[in-house]
Formats: sequence, structure tokens, C-alpha cells
Amino acid sequence: MGAAVVLPFLLGLERYLRRKPIDFRPFIIISVGSCALILGILDFARELTDAQINIDPGRVLQGVITGIGFLGAGAMFRKGSFVQGAGSAASIWVAGAIGLVCGMGEVWLAACLTVIVLGVLVFSGPFTDDYDAGHLDDS
Repeated sequence: MGAAVVLPFLLGLERYLRRKPIDFRPFIIISVGSCALILGILDFARELTDAQINIDPGRVLQGVITGIGFLGAGAMFRKGSFVQGAGSAASIWVAGAIGLVCGMGEVWLAACLTVIVLGVLVFSGPFTDDYDAGHLDDS
């Protein structure tokens, strides 16, 4: 659970420091909630003694990732010819994935995912800060 707090906090902090539409709190909340869901279902599946009940953790993964996609969609908005908030929306989705992966005990994978996404967010800043698709020269 600790990694599910710290790793997405780094992504949210980058969004916050660059004054993007979403601060760091949803990243942590989404990740911890995702982590708790997968921990709970994995624990429940292990302790289940009734052979007639089949628990599929993959369905939990599918539901969480789909639901987080709707949250991310709410972070995007159109401003003229440019859609803003796509980076934050994608980061929110990844925060859910980080939480799920941490809940499965694969903290190393969650850390790798965090480093990659954080690197993309930080190092792409100079290229995307002033980007406006409506002012591209087609020649």
C-alpha cells in the first residue's frame, strides 16, 4: 500500500507543479483504491473454501481500469482546436494501473511504470507547453 501512495504521488506532483488541471490527490486516491480492491479480491480468492464459487481477479482489473478511464475523460477539455488535459487523463489511468500492480505484489513493475511515465511527463514539457494544433504549418 505504501508504494501505491508514493509512486502515483510523484506523477500527481509533476502535474501539480506544472499547474495542470488535476493536482496530486486523485492520483493517490485512485491508486490506493485500486490497490485495496485487488488486495481484497486476491485475499478473498485465497481464503475461499467453497469450490463452487469461482473468483476471477482479472474481472476486477478490467472493471477498475474501465472505470478509471471515465475519470480520466473528465480531466480532458477542448480549448479551441486543442484538447487539454490528455496528459493528466493518461496519468490518472496509469495511477490506477500502479495501484493494481502494487496490490498484486509487483512493486518493481509499478516503480518502472512510474519512472517511465514521469520521465515522459517531465521531459516532454518543453515540447508540449506551447503546442497548439491549430497553428501548425502544413507546408
